[in-house]
Order: sequence, then C-alpha cells, then structure tokens
Amino acid sequence: MPIQIPVGILIPFAATTLGSAFVYFLHRSLSDRTQRFLTGFAAGVMTAASIWSLLIPAIEDSGSLGAFAFLPAAAGFWLGILFLLFLDHVLPHLHRYAAEAEGPTSRLAGDTLMMLAVTIHSIPEGMAVGVVFAGLLYQTEGITLSSAMALSAGIAIQNLPEGAIVSMPLYASEGRKGKAFVSGMLSGAVEPVAAALTIALSGFLIPLMPYLLSFAAGAMLYVVVEELIPEMSHGRHSNIGVLAFAFGFTVMMALDVALG
Repeated sequence: MPIQIPVGILIPFAATTLGSAFVYFLHRSLSDRTQRFLTGFAAGVMTAASIWSLLIPAIEDSGSLGAFAFLPAAAGFWLGILFLLFLDHVLPHLHRYAAEAEGPTSRLAGDTLMMLAVTIHSIPEGMAVGVVFAGLLYQTEGITLSSAMALSAGIAIQNLPEGAIVSMPLYASEGRKGKAFVSGMLSGAVEPVAAALTIALSGFLIPLMPYLLSFAAGAMLYVVVEELIPEMSHGRHSNIGVLAFAFGFTVMMALDVALG
C-alpha cells in the first residue's frame, strides 16, 4: 500500500486532535456566533466534497451505462441516506440547541450524548476518505492522488474547529482540560477506523465502487441537512452561518478542482 494512503486517512484525525488541543490555549468557550460560523463552514465543505469528490467520480465511473450513468450514484446516495437514518434511530445522541436527546432512551450525560452526535457525524467523513483512497488504489476513473488528498485536506480543515467545538464546552462545564481534550480527540477517532475498514473491504467490492462513492456522499449530506444546517441557522443572525457555508463550499470546490 502506498504511504500516501495511511497518511491521507490520518490527516483529518490529526486535525480533530489539534482542534481539541485548543482547550489548552483558549480561556473561554467559543461564542455562539463563532460556533455557528464554524458549523456553516463545515457544512459547506461537506456539501462540496459530496459533489466533486464523490458523486461526480461515481457518475464518471459508470460512463459505460450511457444515459443511465446516474443510476448507481442515485442508488448508492439513497443507501447512504438510509444508513445514517438508521444510526440516528439506534444510537442515543444529542444535537446542540436540541431540547431532548434522539435515539433510544439513555441515562448518559448530556456532554456524552453530544460527543456521540459528533461521532455519528464522523462516520461518513471517514467512509468518504476511505472510499476515495480505495478508488485511487484500484485506479477508479475520475480519482487521482491530488483529488483524494484534496478531500482529506478539506475534511481536515473542517475537523480543526470541530475538535474545539467538542472540547471547549466540556472544559467549560467540568473544568478539566485533560478530559475535555481526550473527549474531543476521541470524537474523531472513528474517522480513520471507518476509512481503514472501507479500504479493507473495497477489494471485494470493486465493481460496486460507484455505489460506495455515492453512499458516502449520501451519508455526508444527511449529516449536513439533519444536523449542521439547523445548528448554523439557530437563533438570530443566522446569515453568518449561510456566509460560512458558502465560504466552506468555495474552499472545498477550489481544492478539488485545482488539485484534481
């Protein structure tokens, strides 16, 4: 396996870890406006990545189907949506600004439930990185080393503030920097695991690569619509979230086109 693949799947996790370490350098929680800006930026990155890094390569890889090249992408996209819907129903979690937890009834603390929400959010990101590097490994049409690294870098950019969004409120509520840092870091640990498992299984599923790419896209867009957009639009002055979304979308689009 080329060294670029393990490096590529670890870059987003390293960014989450670095973001979680902000708890050692910042003296107070991130403001509401800052958190909404960062959430909007993450939503924009994930939306652009779903289109340019996943759905377009999935359609290109199905080019032999002619006018029906969209079918594998559409089917995989819906499978990704339904998979995240399933996780939402079987795992207890709590979104920011939500009045009550979702999923099965649980006695877990609110901070733990919020960390679980971020962990669920991280699964499709890890799968997206894994499937793109699997496509690179097996020479899938439309996927290059540059485009795979662009996706990894784009997710890393949005993971950097995400780590802080998890660790800073935990520190504010409990006053323990070490625990807050570890919790923030662990919220992103599922990403390299999901990426590695996706790559490991992809060897048996090469003919299904368009479905895998679009599956990851569907899962990521489910997170954007179900979680990130409501959070960035919460309360007054939601236009800051919209502008951040546009900025994140532009950054990821530029990365993918320039490097792809």
